Amino acid sequence: MRREGSPFTGLSAVAMKEAADHMTSARMHLVMLLVILTAIGSIYAAIGQIKSTVGQDAFLFLHLFTTARQPLPSFVAFLGFLLPLIGIALGFDAVNGEYSRRTMSRILSQPIYRDALLAGKFLGGLLVIGICLVTLWLLVTGLGILTLGLPPTSEEILRGIAFLAASLAYAGVWLAVSMLFSTLFRSPSTSALAALTLWLLFTIFWGMLAPLVAGAIAPVDPFNPITVVHQAEWQQALARISPNTLYGEATTALLDPSTRSLGLIFLNQLQGALMGAPLPFEASALLIWPQLAGLIAAMVVVYTIAYVAFQRQEIRA
Repeated sequence: MRREGSPFTGLSAVAMKEAADHMTSARMHLVMLLVILTAIGSIYAAIGQIKSTVGQDAFLFLHLFTTARQPLPSFVAFLGFLLPLIGIALGFDAVNGEYSRRTMSRILSQPIYRDALLAGKFLGGLLVIGICLVTLWLLVTGLGILTLGLPPTSEEILRGIAFLAASLAYAGVWLAVSMLFSTLFRSPSTSALAALTLWLLFTIFWGMLAPLVAGAIAPVDPFNPITVVHQAEWQQALARISPNTLYGEATTALLDPSTRSLGLIFLNQLQGALMGAPLPFEASALLIWPQLAGLIAAMVVVYTIAYVAFQRQEIRA
């Protein structure tokens, strides 16, 4: 039977309903409370560290995100750890939750195709994450203005917006992953466990596995120094399979303007370079473009797999 009309009819209604449900859920309130408390703690510690450099540093506000003070890590480190949890919390029961509540057939009996249903749920979750990220960024900026007495420069605002875009793409990857498992498994607890397992793999164990695999693929020959470079290149390529690595490299280049390379660099490549001089925003944006494109591509690929799996499922009343 041929479909009539646009497959995305009702997309905005599903997205707004999904976003409203997330914004009013106790689960989201608890997660955001945790994020806000950790953000305030890390920013408070960072402000104590950088107050002495007021008037000496051209990128003072960027240090609010990257400065750590024991025992608290930096705001970026907290965000890199918690953003996947937010994405997983929003998407682990996006599809199988409708099956559990026996509402899937009712929704699809309306003039809403599966395309609009899945895309609306994904966009609704992404909208909520975007609102949370903008709120956190404004909170950090406001605290910085109140405590440091200086406004951010236009360069810092541009880098902050790019940082928000990279964070949204990073969270979108994990939202798509959780929705994929929600499509493949009928039990919400199973899909949540599968998503958390993958997150733990990339967060904790991938940094240990990448050097081992690189050593097996490109072993080092003590009589051939080139093999050391080959192994390092393999290790870096394998590490970049992890979204955590891509996000870490992107935030490093955006929030530290003195970063000139995210890969291997040799002495002959440094000739003529003014070491320690900050890069303009355009140069940093070009530097992180492969990482940002990789995060967006991963999000699209994972969502496409979830879309295909959802289209092939049989739904009974």
